[in-house]
Parts: sequence; structure tokens; C-alpha cells
Amino acid sequence: MRILVVEDDRRLAELLRRGLVAEGFAVEVAHDGHTGLHLAAEDAHDVIVLDVMLPGLNGYRVCARLREAGVWTPVLMLTAKDGEYDEAEGLDTGADDYVTKPFSYVALVARLRALVRRGRPARPALIRVGDLQIDPATRCCRRGTADLQLTAREFAVLEYLARRDGEVVAKAEILAHVWDEAFQGDVNIVEVHVSSLRRKIDAPFGRHSIQTVRGVGYRLAADAPGR
Repeated sequence: MRILVVEDDRRLAELLRRGLVAEGFAVEVAHDGHTGLHLAAEDAHDVIVLDVMLPGLNGYRVCARLREAGVWTPVLMLTAKDGEYDEAEGLDTGADDYVTKPFSYVALVARLRALVRRGRPARPALIRVGDLQIDPATRCCRRGTADLQLTAREFAVLEYLARRDGEVVAKAEILAHVWDEAFQGDVNIVEVHVSSLRRKIDAPFGRHSIQTVRGVGYRLAADAPGR
């Protein structure tokens, strides 16, 4: 089994390399993001151990670019940062697991073996609504041949509506799914994001794909007849 370790701390990288070789893995090492991206894209590996704080290109961007390029090798993020937002960012960019330093080496090896057993994840299917194409894997959206620049929250709202294609989705459902049920802010935040989406995915193309169902919520269709 081949493992790529991308870690800028050379001492830690060498300790990992020696330990993993002793466990029976073949190990390749990179010490910066650009080299790690190149090796991950060019060579076949069973799993990638990817530090977040890397010179040149951080681990989040390395992982995101691999997924954009169609490389679905399992990725275990390794970082000194802690907190649920760091973990969420790693997983949102396409990582399969996440370990915070300092970590248990035994637990790390167990997680790596679990990822290898699980194998490469299938690429999430594209979601199409008319000529609107949503890619959950790369977090990209296109209308025809035009790339659309959406914020993370706008993308999440659009993806949720697209997965419920043709259905009326209540504002409360969108709020609970895209934010969370404990959200204490203004519920009109949903309207703000829907309005922003309309300016980006509909108005420039003369479309009306996001339809308002008054008193209920919103519906996404190929080209709804008005709002």
C-alpha cells in the first residue's frame, strides 16, 4: 500500500515515514503544497496524509484542487489547528478524515488502514436543473458554459434547492439545513441569499429558475415562469 505524506515539519515527516514503512507501507514524502499536489496528481497512492499549514499551497487548497482534477484518493488531514470550523473546512474541501496534532500514532495508523479498506470514494454525481449544473464535489456551478462565482453559503442554498428539484422548500427547512436549527439571527437571511443567487444564476441569463411560493418558500425549476 502506497502512502503520500505531505508535511512541512521534516522531523515529523521522517518519523511518520519510518513508522509507516515499519508497518508495511510504501511511503513518499513532500514538504510543501505544490510538490504534494504534483505527486498526488501524477502518482497512484492508496491514501494521502495531508498537513494543513503548508508552504506554497495550504492543505485545504491542495485537497480542493485534487478533487477538482478528479483525483479521489482518500485524504486524511493532519493539522495543529483545533476546532470544529477547521474540521468542517477540511471535510468541505474533500478530505475523508481529520486528525489534530498531537495525535496518537496507533490511532493514526488505524485510521489510515480504515481509509485504505474503504477505498476511493465515488465522485458525487452532478446535479442538473435545465442548463444549470451543480457539482457538489468541487463546489462549482455553471449555467451553460458560464462559470458562476458563488459564496459557500449561496452554493449550499442552491444545492439544497436543486436536490429538491421541483419541490417547494420552506424557508425554515433551508435555514435548518444550510445554517442550523439553533441559528439565532434574522430569518430573512434566507431571502438575502436567494436574492443574491437570482442576481448571479438567473438575471444575467434572462432566467427565473428560483420561484417564490408566497407564504411557503422557494422552488427551483429549469426555468420557472416568474417569481
